[in-house]
Amino acid sequence: MAVAERAWCVVIPHHPRGARIARQRLTTELRGAVHPTLLADAVAVLAELVGNAVRHASPLPGGVVRVAWRLRPAGSVVGVERDSVEVRVTDGGAMTEQPRIRAIATDAIDGRGLSIVAALADRWGVDRDGLGQSVWAELSSSFVHERRESP
Repeated sequence: MAVAERAWCVVIPHHPRGARIARQRLTTELRGAVHPTLLADAVAVLAELVGNAVRHASPLPGGVVRVAWRLRPAGSVVGVERDSVEVRVTDGGAMTEQPRIRAIATDAIDGRGLSIVAALADRWGVDRDGLGQSVWAELSSSFVHERRESP
């Protein structure tokens, strides 16, 4: 019997502590539902995306960021052959430019967030709507870890 696809959405403060709240919720909901390596990668990606939202974007109304994730267990949908997790962070939009991987110096103390996301995710991207922007990443339980660049 196939396990159904499930989704969660939480609102967190547009503040560094929001990343901790998001990591804890994701871990609580997915522990035992996915392989520990997939969970660790999803938590790392979510932390990077929330950190970027807090650092580089304005909040949604109310001073918040919306964090969502969806679990697609293997066999839950025709063609889904392995567990996958999509994480999505929605904020009020970038204060400067669209999120992208940047070239940075090897001794730089920051600027690696989206490179980490690209290394861990099957794919990632940015969507814009009337609310703001969403940066998302899809991860699966078995793939070759190689750098993947999206928009």
